[in-house]
Amino acid sequence: MRTPPEILAYRTRGGANEPGWTLRVISNKFPILRVEGTISSKAEGMYDKMNGIGAHEVIIETPEHTQTLATMPEKRVEDLFWAYRERVLDLRRDVRLKYILLFKNHGESAGQLLEHPHSQLVALPVVPKRAREEMDGARRHFDYKERCAYCDIISQEIDTGSRVVMETDHFLAISPYAARFPFETWILPRVHNSHAENMTHAEVEDVARVLGSVVRRIDSTLEKPPYNLVVHSAPVHDPLIAHYHWHIEIIPKLAHVAGFEWGSGFYVNPTPPEESAKFLREAAG
Repeated sequence: MRTPPEILAYRTRGGANEPGWTLRVISNKFPILRVEGTISSKAEGMYDKMNGIGAHEVIIETPEHTQTLATMPEKRVEDLFWAYRERVLDLRRDVRLKYILLFKNHGESAGQLLEHPHSQLVALPVVPKRAREEMDGARRHFDYKERCAYCDIISQEIDTGSRVVMETDHFLAISPYAARFPFETWILPRVHNSHAENMTHAEVEDVARVLGSVVRRIDSTLEKPPYNLVVHSAPVHDPLIAHYHWHIEIIPKLAHVAGFEWGSGFYVNPTPPEESAKFLREAAG
């Protein structure tokens, strides 16, 4: 299948759009949003409507069809974050784009449509509701306590220890308190930073190590489940934010969201996070 021309590539040989690449970024052939055009919005009675301006890119993580984040060499996982950084720094120059979301759907039930290992990047002309609510909650905590909520989480989880999956010099992986889903896992930088694209070289190397280890632990504990991975970061045009802390959330697809969850906003999780963390902590990573 012919792919669109590459936007970015890391390669060991060859030129653009030729063999020899280890990672490629291309435009999605069936994009949610398109970069061409101007943003316009209008009212339809009490409703508002906006045209679909943005960008939708596919990050092809490896030329090896059967590899996953759990089996890829650490350098390949690291390259994923370097590619994310490069694309964010490029796309945020477009003043129309307000928020850039990086996510991975692994497995058919997690929404993966192409078998080849890949992640996706969607640049939006608005800050999505879910991200805004998360940042607003973090701001309320900061206004009340004058501390970042995520920094408080990191401090408490290290002190408690029961929900820690693994920790390194730069990152902490935890099963979050009151997790929504069984084996939900967060990876948080230990030094406060609101934007993922601001990671240092040492942090990029370390997050690749932690992510690979966490996914291998999930694979070995849960027999290679499908999962969703989402990078939560601040809006690209915001300055450094004292109240928000970028992080990664990994959601294994072990439970279904049904009528009770949709109707109430409450989640039924049959596996306590302390138990999930214990299983993952003891698994081979």
